[in-house]
Amino acid sequence: MNRDLPRCTARDLSAVVAAALLVLAAALIGAWIDRDDSLRVNWPPLLADWAPHVGPGTPAALVVAAAVVAYGPSLAVRLSWRRLLLATWAASLAWTWSLALVEGWFRGVAGQLTSTHEYLRAVDRFRDIPATLRDFDAHILLDSPDNWPAHVAGHPPGATLTFVLLDRIGLGGGGWAGAFVIVTGTTAAVAVLIAVRRLADESLARRAAPFLVLAPAAVWVGTSADGYFTAVTAWAVALLALAVTGHRPAWTGLGAGLLFGLTVYLSYGLTLFAVIGAAVLLLGTRRLRVLPYVIAGFLVVPVVFAVLGFDWWEAYRLLVTRYYQGAGGVRPYGYWVWANLACTVLITGPATVAGLRRAGSAPFGHRGADARLAVLMASALLALLIADLSGMSKAETERIWLPFAFWLLPASAFLPGPRAWLAAQAVLALLLNHLLLTGW
Repeated sequence: MNRDLPRCTARDLSAVVAAALLVLAAALIGAWIDRDDSLRVNWPPLLADWAPHVGPGTPAALVVAAAVVAYGPSLAVRLSWRRLLLATWAASLAWTWSLALVEGWFRGVAGQLTSTHEYLRAVDRFRDIPATLRDFDAHILLDSPDNWPAHVAGHPPGATLTFVLLDRIGLGGGGWAGAFVIVTGTTAAVAVLIAVRRLADESLARRAAPFLVLAPAAVWVGTSADGYFTAVTAWAVALLALAVTGHRPAWTGLGAGLLFGLTVYLSYGLTLFAVIGAAVLLLGTRRLRVLPYVIAGFLVVPVVFAVLGFDWWEAYRLLVTRYYQGAGGVRPYGYWVWANLACTVLITGPATVAGLRRAGSAPFGHRGADARLAVLMASALLALLIADLSGMSKAETERIWLPFAFWLLPASAFLPGPRAWLAAQAVLALLLNHLLLTGW
């Protein structure tokens, strides 16, 4: 067994080198292709600018990274389960806030969701919500009167309505919106841990916990709205995992259905979470018992939006046209169909790459928990590949694919020597955040 360890480590490192070469190829080939600005990103494959810098969040980010690397693996084993969940959320909050504040308060948090293409630009147009929803489709196309900003047009109105409702309760403006995204987005790590524990086992969840904290994805969780989407989808899957494993199946099934219904009205692409949901049902023992509750919960949000006058299918049809009217019509599919995967490497990190290598090659027959976790991660990979091949995810997948990427991060639980891998995750995140000015 000990003789196999160096061999496995060498294979892990080979997988990481191969992933790094994919990123390098995406950067070099992307720079060559982008001479005519056809990629519509400034630092391919990421939407970012090269701008080495430090900021107010830099010292805190270094301290959090060092603390999680030094103490995370041991605390993950020793803490009670509830305390581990709280510690994971607290550490995720500290890590994500510190990374966001590397850019300063306005650039890193308050200004992120107020730019030209963002949701807050449309909040004032939702004074009469039912009337705006009935008229929503009429403003999706670029050549339509008063067309919506890109992100409003590119998503069902549930995304924008979230910020409208925040404004209605007195939490308006970019600062509150940014804080909301970080606070909710960081709960995704807790939801993933709950699902892994229920569908695989607690030891795997515990080993995965520090990696969910120090994920490079945190750079984009704070503060793109996709961080909020990540939390909604993660809790939908977690509640479904609780339901199919017998924990209050009626209530958790209803809750899962409600969140899956909301998911469909946050982003059209998140309908692919049906693939992950199907995997959870497959792994569960009470799938037939909970399905009626899940379906009942799921129907609530679509029915409400339909009653209010929003036509999801027509909006999606118009969005496809709008997509090709803008950058989507210029960005070359032949580059992004593989460069998107390089973005995924950057948001999930080398530990995830090595963990996925082990998940794909290890003989799982003797340990069912490993196999169940591998099935869950395989469903996330399948959803990503479908999104990739669709042609509707050309670029910006470092934020768009955050909800799916979080279900790849538990692969790190398969790795020995967690501190070295955690350090690699932290270094990548710190380099990305300090060398680039990301678009999100």
